[in-house]
Amino acid sequence: MTIKLYGLAMSTCTARVLTCLHEYGAEFELVPVNMLGGEHKQPDFLAKNPFGQIPALEDDDLTLFESRAMSSYVAEKFKGSGCDLLRTENLKEAALVKTWMEVESQQLGPAIAPIIYQYFLVPMQGGSTNQALVDESSEKVGKVLDVYEKKLSSTKYLAGDFYSLADLHHLSYLYYLMKTPCAKLINERPHVKAWWEDISSRPAFKTVASGMTLGEK
Repeated sequence: MTIKLYGLAMSTCTARVLTCLHEYGAEFELVPVNMLGGEHKQPDFLAKNPFGQIPALEDDDLTLFESRAMSSYVAEKFKGSGCDLLRTENLKEAALVKTWMEVESQQLGPAIAPIIYQYFLVPMQGGSTNQALVDESSEKVGKVLDVYEKKLSSTKYLAGDFYSLADLHHLSYLYYLMKTPCAKLINERPHVKAWWEDISSRPAFKTVASGMTLGEK
């Protein structure tokens, strides 16, 4: 049975899972969810994700929500295809991958999210960007990226000299961040910039990025 991913290509969380699926060349179907029409709050969708958020994933009799759990599932399911983004064959490398996956979800992601919201979603709702909030969040992002800059001065990728799910999980948020004035937070840190240019040039993400049109008219 083909994996079904319910979401929108422009969504950061949906894009995270899409990128993982494309890395493995997995067969899947992207099922659009009508967010403006409130489909994500209807009983059929809430049965897939009780929090009423996208994405949701179905694989045979398994239903998942939370994008990072989905990408981890995909990476585990298809690890025998010659690509192992979780480094499951090496205990220490796998632990480092999980560590930096946690850093993304607990440190960098929450700091970037308000910036994305202010620059992309607030204008769509007819509001104006709250620059004070952007500045506050930018300071938080900068402090986290200082840690990244130090780490990436000694390894090519976050968990070591290999691309992993730890790197992939950063792509969608950073893609939109780079479309804002806050791109300087990446560009002024040479090792972080080189890392971003590397991971964002991968064919799987370039395919996904073509559908990340949030904020475009």
